[in-house]
Amino acid sequence: MDSVKVISTTTIKAPIHNSTTCDSHQIINLTPWDLQFLPLGTIQKGLLFHQPIPIPNQINHLKHTLSTTLSFFPPLTGRLIITTTTTTPNNTSCSIICNNLGVLFIHAKANNTSVTNILQPNNIPPIVHSFFPLNDVKNYQATSEPILAIQLTELTNGIFIGFTLNHVVSDGKSFWHFVNSWSQISKDSHKLPKLPSLQRWFPNNIQTPILFPFSITESESQSQDQRSKLPERIFHFTKAKLEELKSKANEEIKTEKTKISSLQALLSHVWRSIIRCKKLDPQEDFRYVLIIGVRPRMNPPLDEDYFGNAAMIGDVRMKVGEILECGIGKIALEMNKMILLHSDEKIKNDYECWLRMPRLFSISGLTSCNSLATSSSPRFDVYGNDFGWGKPVAVRSGGANKSNGKITLFAGVDEGSIDVEVCLSYEILEALGNDNEFVVPISE
Repeated sequence: MDSVKVISTTTIKAPIHNSTTCDSHQIINLTPWDLQFLPLGTIQKGLLFHQPIPIPNQINHLKHTLSTTLSFFPPLTGRLIITTTTTTPNNTSCSIICNNLGVLFIHAKANNTSVTNILQPNNIPPIVHSFFPLNDVKNYQATSEPILAIQLTELTNGIFIGFTLNHVVSDGKSFWHFVNSWSQISKDSHKLPKLPSLQRWFPNNIQTPILFPFSITESESQSQDQRSKLPERIFHFTKAKLEELKSKANEEIKTEKTKISSLQALLSHVWRSIIRCKKLDPQEDFRYVLIIGVRPRMNPPLDEDYFGNAAMIGDVRMKVGEILECGIGKIALEMNKMILLHSDEKIKNDYECWLRMPRLFSISGLTSCNSLATSSSPRFDVYGNDFGWGKPVAVRSGGANKSNGKITLFAGVDEGSIDVEVCLSYEILEALGNDNEFVVPISE
């Protein structure tokens, strides 16, 4: 494998004649769910396809259908506006201006890299991060950088489409809504996608744009060299294995089988296995951080196609010794209880608390030596993204927001299976791969 060579770069805009394209003066104010991501990196997810090298007509077709798709997603072609208004502590506002400045489209080649080179190694090869555009760009930089950038990289026997999307503008659910829509239009231009709901949610009588404390200089100093140099590895859990874990968890706590979900059982299994491999002091505290979607938890529920961030952070804390001594059922039950606490009342109380005391995320605040943090979801439609040449054979993430203990979840290529991408030290990943109580890695 060698480096990636850029062939061309293009700015793709929504067609201005389309009636669904946003007016150039439309401003979208942002919620606390959006604003808290300003100092962090972008969302970077990509799809691997096993197919012949694309001909120019295919690439032109992708550009054309991308333009069409963007007419339904006007925030993606805009930019952020960050304004400092006064010298008071809450002196900054941030909004999206839908001015159709366009998204970045890069055509690149990796001449000596094959699909097998990506899928076969135990650890994800570092070249994968080069398949994503705008590496090391932070969300607040979208005042001048594109909100969305896409890179199509030709491999020797396939292609990789890498997406970099500003996390202030979109969460994972909205990210895949866009990708699903583009693939659908690319395969069948006569089929319209599900339209996104662009109206952000604000409580009554809230003054917008929201003011909060923010310093670009401080954010830059905190984010220096945050990008992880640690290896990443994919572990594959079959549908049968997930059912086994779910049954085991529910049997251990002697409750209804529907009480603990397959995902909660899996995360508990992953947490316990990593703790076992780390060989920590039993008296140490350990934290597991989860992203909890709020769309269906609000009353009334947010629109299923609400476009923006609509998620909260929740965590479970336990002693290392307790995690090792109890089964996955007890751990999963603690996760289950924490998730159920996120009612409509709690969501709105936390939202209003943020308005009184705004706070922004930091990578160090989400992960540390004694914590794990999970992002993404196996519920997102990854393998339904057929652009006209067949379905993907794998999904991978970029280097943004990677740190020690970061865990990313994807649907597996086999129906009902889940892939778990783990970012930890080489020694811990090797120990997991050799742990008979864990699972066989996807590459074996």
